Amino acid sequence: MHGEYKVPGGKLVVVDLEVVDGRIADFQLAGDFFLEPDTALEAINSAVNGLPAEADAKTIAAAVKDALPEGASLLGFSPEAVAVTVRRALAKATSWRDYDWQIVHAKAVSPQMHLALDEVLATEVGEGRRGPTLRIWEWDEPAVVIGSFQSVKNEVDPENAAKYGIQVVRRISGGGAMFMEAGSVVTYSIYAPADLVQGMSFADSYAFLDEWAIVALKSLGIDAVYQPLNDITSPSGKIGGAAQKRLGSGAVLHHVTMSYDMDGQKMTEVLRIGREKISDKGITSAAKRVDPLRSQTGLSRAEIIEQMKLTFKNLYGATEGDLTDAEYAAAEKLVAEKFDTEEWLYRVP
Repeated sequence: MHGEYKVPGGKLVVVDLEVVDGRIADFQLAGDFFLEPDTALEAINSAVNGLPAEADAKTIAAAVKDALPEGASLLGFSPEAVAVTVRRALAKATSWRDYDWQIVHAKAVSPQMHLALDEVLATEVGEGRRGPTLRIWEWDEPAVVIGSFQSVKNEVDPENAAKYGIQVVRRISGGGAMFMEAGSVVTYSIYAPADLVQGMSFADSYAFLDEWAIVALKSLGIDAVYQPLNDITSPSGKIGGAAQKRLGSGAVLHHVTMSYDMDGQKMTEVLRIGREKISDKGITSAAKRVDPLRSQTGLSRAEIIEQMKLTFKNLYGATEGDLTDAEYAAAEKLVAEKFDTEEWLYRVP
């Protein structure tokens, strides 16, 4: 069995192994990482050999840590990365280049349609009717998009939302509220088979699925990094955040919103962002949490999106695609039945 895992911001980890009588055998670790002393490599191999094939990532990582010689130095990878690679090998996980990716950058639609399209397209990918897809969102009306488990009354000031003509909608993924205005954000969704993140925890998969975006931002001169659990940030401040949903159809939906030209004052009037929310950020004003992409690049939103699309194509061989009439129709039906209903919006009042 063979497994590979590119550590976000780090190096490639490769493992080969067999399973004999329910235990890992003939385990070999390789990669372009740095490891000192040399004897640490054999120590890691010995630690993984003999482990139960059903051992979880936490157990594997602990075994690797315990086996490392005192003072060992691991650069570009970690015991946790070894564990992820082992689990991916055992689960026969796939890699980005195993698929024919499409990039869809279609017309602007309503906030409810965007959320319905997320569910429809993720389901289509999971059930094999659509190939893995990266979709860039376009907006022409403002909205607050709250997470699946957030309370409307706790997150949004209804009077200020009404004053600015901002509607509130609920998505199917967890996480926090997103403040969206036309031309102010860069949002994308990834619809992928669950096999792409086999063996990864949610935390590992967030960074894995967004590594290409970090590469794109760095190519634009932004010193972007991934900050667990789900933030993309830079020395100048937070850039954006991710949310994820794994569907029973066998697909993973992963979406990210990054600020391009955010009206921080309006955002703080509409969102109820309390002191507890920013207590671990080392700041006193929620308006300062978001650092727009425009201020760091001087580029137009369209130029940033084009560079992101080009980066994705170069890394994964993607081609341009589009949505089908049937997908739009399915999304419109889902808007009427779910995303535009009070039952869905106020499922958590």
